[in-house]
Amino acid sequence: MNDSDLDFAANLESTQINLSVIGIGRMGCGIALSFAYAGYAVSLVDSEDRTQQKFDALIQSTLPAIHADLEFLKGVGSVSEQQATEILRRIRIVAKADAGDCLGKADFVFEAVSEIAEIKKSTYAWLNETASEQAIFASTTSTMLANTLAEFVENKTRFSNAHWLNPAYLMPLIEISPSENTSEQTVGRLKALFEKIGKVPVVCAASPGYVVSRLQALVLNESARMVEEGVASAEDIDKAVRVGFGVRYAILGMLEFVDWGGGDILYYACNYLADNIDQQRFAPAEIVKQNMQNNRNGLRDGQGFYDYKDRDIDAYRNEKLAAFVGLLKHLELMPKPG
Repeated sequence: MNDSDLDFAANLESTQINLSVIGIGRMGCGIALSFAYAGYAVSLVDSEDRTQQKFDALIQSTLPAIHADLEFLKGVGSVSEQQATEILRRIRIVAKADAGDCLGKADFVFEAVSEIAEIKKSTYAWLNETASEQAIFASTTSTMLANTLAEFVENKTRFSNAHWLNPAYLMPLIEISPSENTSEQTVGRLKALFEKIGKVPVVCAASPGYVVSRLQALVLNESARMVEEGVASAEDIDKAVRVGFGVRYAILGMLEFVDWGGGDILYYACNYLADNIDQQRFAPAEIVKQNMQNNRNGLRDGQGFYDYKDRDIDAYRNEKLAAFVGLLKHLELMPKPG
């Protein structure tokens, strides 16, 4: 670890990181609140040129929304009145014309402006001129690839997409999607920052939809198709997701579940659905075929998408089942003994 990395680690630990969020919309406010909640001061920067009167009006419309989120957190017992006051004090709303100071000192700049290419381009042109040369830029876009947005940034090694899920102050997951030029140090520092504030980062390639949106689109669309085909009512489909699909994958990830049940089971189930519904939608992935052919079906083979050879399988099963029972009890879905 070099001196720069040591300094970063020390500043991160002492919350002495300079943070700016560009764009005072719902996502920008949620990102700022996430950092403030974790103890960091953050500048919430307006991305538009406004008169003082219009900027004052923007503040008057923004603060109630942040207050409402804090009131919710107080209502569910996550923060006290004093903590909510301290969190709000950590968020400074800054006009674009006055942003030179905070951006010039910024270690991280999180861009959350409108999902319009020209607006992104002009925003980064301004940031290139205004922000510190050492600042890491991260866009929370869900529709534009990092390789595309990196073209707007002068120092491409210090740019990455970082997709926060909405509501940003509650959702744990952040999808880091680096461009082909993003440095390992940039990814590492983003991960360290997110983990420090209690988020859970994952890294994915610059691919449309990242992880969550790509999975979600398939499941949501298939749910709509089942209503269209008369398979089940919307109410029963949603109930099946809430008490079956959802709780299962809150404990086991998708691919972990494949290994748990057996990749060969997925292979034959996919072929059945492909033969009876739609070949294109349900044909098994090539990696599922290859795993089955190579006896990599999961737990029972000691190898699947994960390696289980040196794992205590009984302990692993009990750990997951105990977590599942805990979730069922929390949701009041655990069957009661007779």
